[in-house]
Amino acid sequence: MKSLAIGLVDLDTSHPGSFVPILRDMGHRVAAVYDTGEVNPPGYAAQFAQEHGIDTACESLEQMAEQVDAVFISSCNWDVHVDRARPFIEAGVAVFIDKPMAGNRKDIMQLIEWEKQGATITGGSSLRYVPEVREWAGKIAAEDWVYAMAGCAVDEFNYGIHAYTMLHGLLGAGIQQVRHIGTTGQHQIELTWRDGRRGLLNVGKTKGYLPFYANIVAQQEVGFFQVDSSRIYSSMLEAVCPYLAGEAPAPLAMEKLAEVELAAIAAKISIEKEGKPIRLDEIPIEYAGFDGKSFASYYKELKYPSLKAGR
Repeated sequence: MKSLAIGLVDLDTSHPGSFVPILRDMGHRVAAVYDTGEVNPPGYAAQFAQEHGIDTACESLEQMAEQVDAVFISSCNWDVHVDRARPFIEAGVAVFIDKPMAGNRKDIMQLIEWEKQGATITGGSSLRYVPEVREWAGKIAAEDWVYAMAGCAVDEFNYGIHAYTMLHGLLGAGIQQVRHIGTTGQHQIELTWRDGRRGLLNVGKTKGYLPFYANIVAQQEVGFFQVDSSRIYSSMLEAVCPYLAGEAPAPLAMEKLAEVELAAIAAKISIEKEGKPIRLDEIPIEYAGFDGKSFASYYKELKYPSLKAGR
């Protein structure tokens, strides 16, 4: 695989710092960083660049687009992902958008449209690529019938999207309908595929941290796994970088990849409508979905608690 010059946009989460050594070990060069300051204080990008041995802290997205082959966008405000991606799409730079890719159908449709127009664009949760999901997905593909359950803790969307991704990775694309079936500590969400298969998700806050986990019931085998978190990022980067380099097809087309976010949005509507089943193609284009700006404010207070105390 050819070596890529890579840019990191918005350094909100721990992901950019975790990606840097892995990308370098793969032979890529992290060439530039840019941070809008929605979460981090002024000067954070320059500090990050110095700490990680990165040459350039860019003043604009357009400046970065001239210097990189691919970009990883990690804004924890998912509502700005389309705007962050646009200059790179227009410049022909490959784009990876960290999870959740978008919180409303309008933004998701823009991502899909860009890919249809020829852009190199992907993203989402790294849980799709972990060995445990891939191994079981291979087994499930050979079965006539399967039921699976996946879950995690923390919240319904920013973290819950990992559980949606695991279930989607196990059963494949083709989610048709989502239904909230109850809340017992966490939300229980039933997903139905076009071929009639079903899966269950447990998402939402818990008293303690829970690992990423799944149960699978197949025709000839029953299984359970917890994800080994030590290889989450390397598994994802090894899967997506050949595509970003133009040397492999997309791990999954954006139209199929985006079923994960659409399913989570449909679940939110189903909760609001007291368990009414919601088809993915019924999600209103004008529906606000999940509020990325509010989450970014919340995340900023978690990352910098002194700011909250000083208000």
